[in-house]
Amino acid sequence: MAEQSTPAFERGASTHPDQSPHRPSRVGGAVLQLFVLRRGDYGYDAPWFPLLFGFLSMAAGLGAAISWRQGLIRPAIQMTIYSVFFLANTSSFLYTTRRGKFLEWDRILDRLHLRGDEEVLDMGCGRGAVLTAVARRLTTGRVTGVDIWNKTDQSGNASDVTLRNAFLEGVAGRVQIETGDMRALPHPDATFDVVVSSLAIHNIRSNADRKRAILEAFRVLKPGGRIVIADIRATAIYEEALRALGASNVERRRLGWRFWWGNPFASTTLLSASKAPA
Repeated sequence: MAEQSTPAFERGASTHPDQSPHRPSRVGGAVLQLFVLRRGDYGYDAPWFPLLFGFLSMAAGLGAAISWRQGLIRPAIQMTIYSVFFLANTSSFLYTTRRGKFLEWDRILDRLHLRGDEEVLDMGCGRGAVLTAVARRLTTGRVTGVDIWNKTDQSGNASDVTLRNAFLEGVAGRVQIETGDMRALPHPDATFDVVVSSLAIHNIRSNADRKRAILEAFRVLKPGGRIVIADIRATAIYEEALRALGASNVERRRLGWRFWWGNPFASTTLLSASKAPA
């Protein structure tokens, strides 16, 4: 059997034993991934989209019912297909925002093999889904979340909500929250061992400003540090910016169905890279 290649962001991992409470347990040769009970409330991403999908599904379903009742077979079939399609999109979106993204980020973070003493930055942390997942893997380290707290991109997005989620998850002592623009991060150069971002950078409207956010992420990253970004679009632009900055081990790949926002055409892409050691 051919040996599987190791992802780039995993190759930079520490060889120290994993101190994470999420470390899988090996029992009788089988690896058991422990289920993590999340106590925080992380809201809904882009809350208007599932509402729109749900409304369209119901409207198409009503049209189908009326058409079937009137014996209009072809319109009835078409409206039934539309209703099922939008219902599937609604279900997929809700699954991703409430569960799927957490499972995918657990896998992503596990592959980083954090020692526990890292300084980590979460750009566009929102209500803290990734922030608290990182904090659970730290011991003496700290994760800093930066956001402008826009409630359009995530329901109920506010710094006090994020701090409350950190408290409920039992990681408040390893979390720091700041209000700031990711295009002008309030941190010195080479501050963080790891920079993560989930579904945030694409909310910046222009590609030029998105590149500025990538430049800032790379600026505050320590030599030898790693950057991991999951986003729904513009990741090719992020990749281009990282390569222009001299990043190494740059890899971009699509994530699975658990990170689909309604359908495979609205999937999430993972981008990872490293900064060369000093």
